[in-house]
Amino acid sequence: MSVWLNGAILDDGAAAIAPGDRGFTLGDGLFETMAVRDGRILRLDGHRARLAAGAAVLDLPLPPLDLDGMTAALLRVNGLTDATLRLTVTRGCGPRGVLPPADPVPTVLLTAAPFPAPLPPASCITATVTRRNEHSPLSRIKCLNYLDNILARQEAQRAGAGEAILLNTAGRVAEATAATLFVVLGGRLLTPPVSDGALPGVLRAAVLEQAGAEASLTPDDLSVCEEAFLSSSLGLRPIAVLDGRPLPRVGEAPERLTPLLFPLTA
Repeated sequence: MSVWLNGAILDDGAAAIAPGDRGFTLGDGLFETMAVRDGRILRLDGHRARLAAGAAVLDLPLPPLDLDGMTAALLRVNGLTDATLRLTVTRGCGPRGVLPPADPVPTVLLTAAPFPAPLPPASCITATVTRRNEHSPLSRIKCLNYLDNILARQEAQRAGAGEAILLNTAGRVAEATAATLFVVLGGRLLTPPVSDGALPGVLRAAVLEQAGAEASLTPDDLSVCEEAFLSSSLGLRPIAVLDGRPLPRVGEAPERLTPLLFPLTA
């Protein structure tokens, strides 16, 4: 596959990131995962807005990004029309140490892969090895540091599950390691608020426009919910088992919402 790196399309084997790039050495950067259908990035305005908000938090100057043009060129060279994109923007190279350079030159990388087939319903556990820090501004941006998520997903794998739910420092539910969590509780579709550590997901916002509301959730709520599903930019995934408990309903809400959220696939 070919990639778009700093203004040039290169074979992925020829693309190189400098050893002193702060995204590599310090995780100093942002990323967005985007769905492409029929050559068009879905919910592009939402991804642009979240990227800009993250850059403001990090005080990272974003270079001009012609995402439509970059995407069209990358899809063409890779022979794709339906794809998943990952845009990575780092602060670029800098001297040793924590403080960034005064005039950074960001590194911009765009990669593409075929749009994945739907995953089967997930089995989830509640992570115990780490917590999500809802007080950190990093909980509200899609930054490159995913180590808490990695630790939680490894715990899930050891337990024979495919995904983990992260609690915040107060013991409330925040999100999954790579997705937003929605639950149906007492007939209501609910998701944790950003103030509890939930990442402001782009598809999360679209689901909330169609149905549901934000509400703080506890592990006790998870133990009695009627249905649950995960949302990411690539779609909705039902949850079949949560902390060892088979859920009474699996996939009803995603089946109802998917045609509204992805009309190109309806």
